[in-house]
Amino acid sequence: MSKLKEKFAAMVPKMREDIKSLIKEHGADVVSEVTLKQVYGGMRGVRAMVCDTSNVPPEKGLIIRGIPLNELFDKWPEEIFWLLCTGELPNKDEIKDLQAEYKKYAGVPDYVWKVLKAMPADAHPMCMLDTAILAMEGESKFRARYAEGMRKEDYWEPTLEDSMRILAVLPELAAGVYRIRYKKGDLIPSDPNLDWGADYAHMLGLPDPDGNFAKLMRLYLTLHCDHEGGNVSAHACHCIGSALSDPFYAVSGGLNGLAGPLHGLANQECLKWVIEVMKQFDGAPSKEQLEKFAWDTLKAGKVVPGYGHAVLRITDPRFDAFLAFGKEHCAEDPVFQTVARVFDVVPGVLKQVKKIADPWPNVDAGSGSLLYKYGLEEFEYYTVLFSVSRAMGMCSQLVVSRAWGEPIERPKSSTIEWLRNKVGAK
Repeated sequence: MSKLKEKFAAMVPKMREDIKSLIKEHGADVVSEVTLKQVYGGMRGVRAMVCDTSNVPPEKGLIIRGIPLNELFDKWPEEIFWLLCTGELPNKDEIKDLQAEYKKYAGVPDYVWKVLKAMPADAHPMCMLDTAILAMEGESKFRARYAEGMRKEDYWEPTLEDSMRILAVLPELAAGVYRIRYKKGDLIPSDPNLDWGADYAHMLGLPDPDGNFAKLMRLYLTLHCDHEGGNVSAHACHCIGSALSDPFYAVSGGLNGLAGPLHGLANQECLKWVIEVMKQFDGAPSKEQLEKFAWDTLKAGKVVPGYGHAVLRITDPRFDAFLAFGKEHCAEDPVFQTVARVFDVVPGVLKQVKKIADPWPNVDAGSGSLLYKYGLEEFEYYTVLFSVSRAMGMCSQLVVSRAWGEPIERPKSSTIEWLRNKVGAK
């Protein structure tokens, strides 16, 4: 038994008992009220899900299992996945064991490469990644054991096994998508001596003489790992998984949500805006030029990409981490300089617009410029990087949900006529 499975198995009985007791004693207590505006506004702010892996207080930012993200910037993705699952950071033996588990579960089947190479030459890289994960569904241990007959109490075990398989192959799959879609040459084999993030950087095949791109990949994968349970990708994955669809179905479905322009595509939109600014001013603009450009953008009825957040009311701690990385490793890069200068200027502009509740940058405002600096210039691919990271959050949430026996998700919908009658509208 792997150390992660052993650790999680020891947690499950108490988790189940605590939840059972909580529901028994307080099952009728009201935890949220819903307004008509929330019903029509995408359920924004409605408390209707359980997610123990992370939470996002508006004035603090992402907190993973009780630990603020800014205390985890130096942790590797493998450590973060362990933390997401167990609520504790792993010791050296535990992380070594988890890395060995990844190697054991790694290896993309040949039939998947055939599927990807048969797709249209202009296929979106997110479509390729999601299709590849779905193509592997036949390997699902959860589906096989469910068909054999499995106790509900044991659902979490094959869910964890499927999750390990998905996470183990994701870097190789994602790197393969990059090389196939953008005609970068032969696939690059995984290096068994490298960690999860560094191996992904290696298989992409971009020059990395000083190892800083590998450092960026580790940071990127750590920062995007999870963001509560209500974002589109996590919620879609949770909803699909609640039907006892196995993790291959659920993760692929969740990532289909991540592919939307209001979710995972946002980082490429931010970089496009920065590049547009630089073209307008033939290089990194001055603060005065940036201020005028920001006002022109707003007066044209557009938004400044990367600024504002659905939940946060502070500078996103993930942006802080990328800004610090850029200042340390590529302070002279003109694209990064522009991003840093935008941060100095744009919040002051946005604060003057009354309807803007959050004038601060989110994670998407900074990540693209660093990827661009290290030679990853294919904007459409950026969401694939996001996907490799976010899969850790989705998989850990699936494992936890199956462990405590969360039921199928089935909220009640209402007709417009019912809502009119409820609020007494004419």
